[in-house]
Amino acid sequence: MSPLFRPKHNTLAQISLFVIAAGALGVPGGLMLYARTPLARGMQEPVEQPLQFDHRHHTRDEGIDCRYCHNTVDKSAAASIPQTQLCLNCHSQIWNKSPLLEPVRESFFQNKPLEWRRVYKVPEFVYFNHSIHVNKGVGCVSCHGRVDQMAAVEKATTLTMGFCLDCHRHPEENLRPVSEVANMEWQPEGDPVEAGRLLAVQNNVHTRTSCTTCHR
Repeated sequence: MSPLFRPKHNTLAQISLFVIAAGALGVPGGLMLYARTPLARGMQEPVEQPLQFDHRHHTRDEGIDCRYCHNTVDKSAAASIPQTQLCLNCHSQIWNKSPLLEPVRESFFQNKPLEWRRVYKVPEFVYFNHSIHVNKGVGCVSCHGRVDQMAAVEKATTLTMGFCLDCHRHPEENLRPVSEVANMEWQPEGDPVEAGRLLAVQNNVHTRTSCTTCHR
């Protein structure tokens, strides 16, 4: 009578156990890695808004400062989004009959705010204050990328915990004069490392790696 299990079955069992173990470890690990990829985070994908708003035209061509529309970014935790009346400060006179601006006019006459879609959002358990970053000399471009080159705004950075900690450990790498925080093309003169160190002293910037800095 032939044996029920042959030596090759031992090899098959070992291979099966290896595949099961690899799957048990690899699938969660793979999902964790995927969650950190630009694809999973929706990066480089323009976010559709209630009307066509070209940041390139407003910031680069017209030279409008980021803080004109996001006018609480240096005063509060939230950057704010522009009210319809702010848009009409210009567009009641310029392109005031353009079909593209019909949603703005409709918003104004109906007294109903435009429903802008959020591009970035940190988790609820994370505290982030725009004003402290702006007033310490962290440029808009450090987190938001070259908005002046985007027809429609898209995510340029991951905003993962690692991304934030890299800056909090070495803030001098992202510092600039406070007057230049909205200048997308600003570059330091001379040695960037030394310029960053001087700005850190000038702006009273220190490393911030305590958990309570962001998790309160």
